[in-house]
Formats: sequence, structure tokens, C-alpha cells
Amino acid sequence: MIERRKTATALAGTVPIGSGHPLVIQSMTKVMTTDVDRCIRQIRRLTRAGCDLVRIAVPTQPDTKAFAGIVNRTGLSLVADIHFSPERAIEAIEAGAAKIRLNPGNIKEPGDIERIIDCAKMHRIAIRIGVNEASIRDLKADVDQDRRVGLMVQEMSGYVGLFEKRGFTNLVLSVKSADTLRTIEANRAIAKAFGYPIHIGLTHAGLPDDATVPSAVALGTLLAGGIGDTIRVSVAGDPVREVQIAQQILQSLGLYESGSPTLIVCPTCGRCQIDVVKLARQVRRVLKGIHKPIRVAVMGCVVNGPGEAADADVAVCAAKGKGFLYRHGKKIAVVPEEQLLQALQGELRAS
Repeated sequence: MIERRKTATALAGTVPIGSGHPLVIQSMTKVMTTDVDRCIRQIRRLTRAGCDLVRIAVPTQPDTKAFAGIVNRTGLSLVADIHFSPERAIEAIEAGAAKIRLNPGNIKEPGDIERIIDCAKMHRIAIRIGVNEASIRDLKADVDQDRRVGLMVQEMSGYVGLFEKRGFTNLVLSVKSADTLRTIEANRAIAKAFGYPIHIGLTHAGLPDDATVPSAVALGTLLAGGIGDTIRVSVAGDPVREVQIAQQILQSLGLYESGSPTLIVCPTCGRCQIDVVKLARQVRRVLKGIHKPIRVAVMGCVVNGPGEAADADVAVCAAKGKGFLYRHGKKIAVVPEEQLLQALQGELRAS
């Protein structure tokens, strides 16, 4: 079992972050904020998918005005994404943001930061200090890649110091890079340096097929080391896919119970004497109609089959022309190959 790092608790509206609270899955709307109806539809899709916090871009004054309407109509704890403009930050807070994200790379004036802090304190909201490697680099005098982690930590330290000096500690920290190793190294560094909750993510991860593996490597490594209190998987495209990938990463580490079935399938080899992949695909279609956290295994032979079956609620271990059906590790039936799916369906309904 993973022992998560102990932190302070940040409160974003009704959503607690850190200090042993359940990991918070985040995503971001990807439609124009001023298109309020469309934005709300996307937020509702995200929350139905299991997203705990939704972030919304507010680059202009019409966006912060629209944001207020979205907050009022959804009644949810929403996050405003702020870049460059302290005015947008203050407008978003006053519009009802439960949390705002500030990027130290593009709001640098101490006076501007102090105005935002004072407004956030008045409205009792949380702030995420989000250091992005790409935005803190001075491209006219760029530093080598091996010095960028130090630069991100330095930038974070200066920003956190301003907040603490002002007496503001309702903070979440994040350091992100498009590079997997630098993301891991930078997050480990801020986990050692600060006691605040940490939001983890790999920025600009790519299209879903390209983003899944590097995101799983970076975030899985950090989570396995106890680092991470809130998570976003960045994917170009439908934001619901971000939530699904995040859930899969967390579930694989025992950090998330989805309320949906888990399907385990052997990779198949020359020992298989029935079409395991075909059977597994049929089982997966059946499982789409089941909404409970059961573990189902479809195995191709007796090498790993009985062991996997022992850990599954329902399992089938295939042999030539037949399959052995298991429930909670106990063999309950031997079924002809052509009846396996039907028999498995019956056991799933009874589970």
C-alpha cells in the first residue's frame, strides 16, 4: 500500500486537497468560456465521468463575466485559469472561483501578486501556484536542460515566499514540464522543500494515444513515491479522456475505486487453445452494462490462470474446447467453449 506524503490541507470550495484526503482528479474545459451553455455541458460530462475539479480559462473580461454565470448555474467548485492579468484574477475570484491557478512565469510584479492574495484571503479561496517550465524560461538567455529543474524550484520558492509573507497558506503547488524525467525530478524537489499539497501533471502530453504512456510513467512514478494530491492528465481532445486516463493510473496503484468492473486478460501465447482475445472483447462489452467494482479475469491456460482467478470475483481459465469457471478463487464449473460467455454473464449478474 502506498503511503502518501503528509501535507497541509488546501480547500477549494467544498473540495479538500492533501493531508490524506482522496486524490482529486482535475480536467479543463476546451470550449470558449463565453459559450456558456456549451461550457456547462462539458463540465457536466466531466463531473459524470468522475472529475472532481474543473478548470476554466478566463483570458478576457467577457470570460470572467461568463465564468460568474457558469458558477451560478452549476453550483460547483470551479477553478479559474489565470495568465498575465492580475485584473482577470481578481475578477474571477469575485465571480465565485473556488480556486485560481497563477503562473509565476507571467505575473511577476510583487504589487500585483499582493492584490491577488488580499482578494483571495477576503473570499477564502485556494490558489495553485503553477510553475510551467516553458513559461519561466528567458529564451534570449536560455539555460541548459540540466539547470531547468533548479530554475523551476527557485521560481516556486520566490513565489511561495511572497504568499507566506502575506499570511496566505491555502496553497497548492505544481511544477510541470513536457519532459517526463524533469517533471519527476522537479516534483520530488518541491515535495522536499514544501509542506503544501502538490498538483501533478505532464504538460503538453499530446494526443490520447501518445499521452497515455508518458503520463502514466511520470505520474505513476510520483504517486508510487507518495507525491501527488491532485492530478491532471493533459490530452489534446475530449477532456473526458483525461479523466479516464487519470482514473486508470490511480486505479493501477490502488489509489482509486471507480465503481466499475476491472477486466484482467492474459497476454496470450502458444499455450492458448481458444480465442482468448475474442472472448475478452465479448466480456468487455458485457461489463459496460455493469456498474460495480468487481474484478473479472479471462485467462488462456492454467499457468497463470488459477492464480489470477484467486484474486478475481469471477474468472474463466480456458482450455481446449472448454473453460473452467471460478468465483472468488473457487472452481465452480467446467463449461463448453461455446457456452463460456453465457455462463460468465450469469455469474456476473449474480455477483
